[in-house]
Amino acid sequence: MNFLIALAALFLLMFVAYRGFSVILFAPIAAMLAVLATDPATVPTIFTAVFMEKMVGFLKLYFPVFLLGAIFGKVIELSGFSKSIVAAVIGIVGERRAILSIVLVCAVLTYGGVSLFVVVFAVYPFAAEMFRQGGIPKRLIPGAIALGAFSFTMDALPGTPQIQNIIPTTFFKTTTWAAPILGVVGAAFILASGLAYLEWRRRLASAAGEGYGANHINEPEPVAKDRLTAPAIAILPLIVVFAGNRALTSLIGAAYGARHEAQLAGMSQPAVADVSSLAAIWAIQGALIAGILTVFAFAFRPLCAKFAEGSKAAVSGALLASMNTASEYGFGAVIAALPGFLTIREALAQIPNPLVNEAIAVSTLAGITGSASGGLSIALAAMSKQFIAAAEMAHIPMDVLHRIAAMASGGMDTLPHNGAVITLLAVTGLTHRESYGDIFAVTLLKTAAVFVAIGFYYLTGLY
Repeated sequence: MNFLIALAALFLLMFVAYRGFSVILFAPIAAMLAVLATDPATVPTIFTAVFMEKMVGFLKLYFPVFLLGAIFGKVIELSGFSKSIVAAVIGIVGERRAILSIVLVCAVLTYGGVSLFVVVFAVYPFAAEMFRQGGIPKRLIPGAIALGAFSFTMDALPGTPQIQNIIPTTFFKTTTWAAPILGVVGAAFILASGLAYLEWRRRLASAAGEGYGANHINEPEPVAKDRLTAPAIAILPLIVVFAGNRALTSLIGAAYGARHEAQLAGMSQPAVADVSSLAAIWAIQGALIAGILTVFAFAFRPLCAKFAEGSKAAVSGALLASMNTASEYGFGAVIAALPGFLTIREALAQIPNPLVNEAIAVSTLAGITGSASGGLSIALAAMSKQFIAAAEMAHIPMDVLHRIAAMASGGMDTLPHNGAVITLLAVTGLTHRESYGDIFAVTLLKTAAVFVAIGFYYLTGLY
């Protein structure tokens, strides 16, 4: 019975997310219903001391990253830099290679720190124009954008500033550059297999005489390419974020050590920071601030006219995204405390390989919640100590544990109820029936990439 209660809470959260209800509202409801069914007298205490404690703890750590990331993406968009980067990459790769161009454009933007949602809006007008000119079915656009923005640059490539690569740092005391070889191997597999799949789909459509199609909705206006910023200037903020993250990751540890105390005159006792688990977060924050200032340095006048309204939208988006994930994190902590979750944990413990165990747990929870960051948060909140203990017994470095967890979070998360998938289809004016099949193919390839990385590690010992 206890097992069914825990399972019911998980599936209730999945159902409400799929139906479009707010996770911020229903995560605590689902968690407290499970507690009510287990031990009614403990509901208020568990809500305050477990759910709220964990939710607020998550926000304390990660909200600045969500906020700075949202503002960075917004200023890149408002300045016109994103359109310039898209046009430049397309110019280098070639307009005839429409699918490859769109995938690489999305990859450059997301790896540079631009939000997945900003990428969708920035890239779609170019994708529609290129696919129309190339006679490629419009229904393949979501698959191409998903491959470039929702996969290897989100969690596989080392140093990516996306939240899925940041969350594991506080659990495993690693950096965003953890296990770079495994990340590159996984990314190469996803990119190669994904491009091969989309090209196969294009050839099938061409052989059947299918073109771009007619009577589509949400068709964008033609892109005005004569007013774009110089590509060298437009891409500079992305380089600043990348280089700043790399430099600060090393400098913060050297400057502050593993633990740092600070005390101002009005404080009765010093504030203490565990730098070993915070260095990666501080590095990303510093890099994003540098990136934002770089955009302002080169586009001050156009940004001043738009920043007030644009920043409001960015802050709203950051609040929503961080609260969604924080609620799921609090939910995970409550579920992990239920007696029924012991059954789930023991079942997963029967998987002898620690990395396979972690990959299955994270990917499953990401699929249930429809959120890579949410599933990753729930899994690590509930089972990170178990993963660490198993890895230490098998002499597996924490860097490997980090990279596999991050990659697994971006596997089965893109099921039909995933927010990014719903946004992508809405922006492109397509339906699940028309385009979700290709997104799901990318989902399967992304999930397979995790096990390719695991296999590579055991075959070579490299990470």
